[in-house]
Amino acid sequence: MDMQILNVTGLKKVYTTRFGGSQVMALRQVDFSVEEGEYVAIMGESGSGKTTLLNILAALDKPTAGRVELDGRDMSAVRESDAAAFRRDNLGFVFQEFNLLDTFTLRDNIYLPLVLAGRPYRELKARLDPIARQLGILELLDKYPYEVSGGQKQRAAVARALITHLRLILADEPTGALDSKASKHLLEHLTGMNRDLGATILMVTHDPYSACYARRVLFLKDGRLFNELLRGDRDRSVFYHEILDVLALLGGDVSDVI
Repeated sequence: MDMQILNVTGLKKVYTTRFGGSQVMALRQVDFSVEEGEYVAIMGESGSGKTTLLNILAALDKPTAGRVELDGRDMSAVRESDAAAFRRDNLGFVFQEFNLLDTFTLRDNIYLPLVLAGRPYRELKARLDPIARQLGILELLDKYPYEVSGGQKQRAAVARALITHLRLILADEPTGALDSKASKHLLEHLTGMNRDLGATILMVTHDPYSACYARRVLFLKDGRLFNELLRGDRDRSVFYHEILDVLALLGGDVSDVI
């Protein structure tokens, strides 16, 4: 039986502007769930609520109403003082900017979450080798971030996100700073992680090419879920064009993303 890792119900987020006190509704009644081993993309144009949603899922912000449950645990009940440990133990992050430390080798960058969690060195190596092999960076582990390409840095960031056996990987525009070839490599590696290692991935992206690698795409518009596409057995290129069709319905300018 499939198990829900993430369950979002009735999510609403209202911001009050500092001057004048007017209210901005960033999210309104968002409901969805992610099952263990799924690869889901969330799309929407600027201002659709993608960033607000990601911040709430990452326990960096709290909703005005509604619930976000990770493995049945209400994330808004996590105390501020416990939030950093909760994120470290449950969530992996892959950002556009890589967020690697230049004074650490790739290996030590990847080990960092486990070192912070107090895990023994023997365990670190045993966990890293299969992940680094899958991501094609095994030979690069002793290099520093400034010695490798952007695509290789991003793969190291993915390895860091995966090494703690996390429940959920949150990827925020992971290909945003990469050229098309490095983007394709990264997306193929994420697919491999999902398929071969069972990693559960939730990716926020504005890029239809990135989204077509997911098995399911959710579309946000004006803070609401507007549409959902399931890839099923369809070819990725067919799915890509279906995503473009929905983006056109959303009112986004498709010409600037092709």
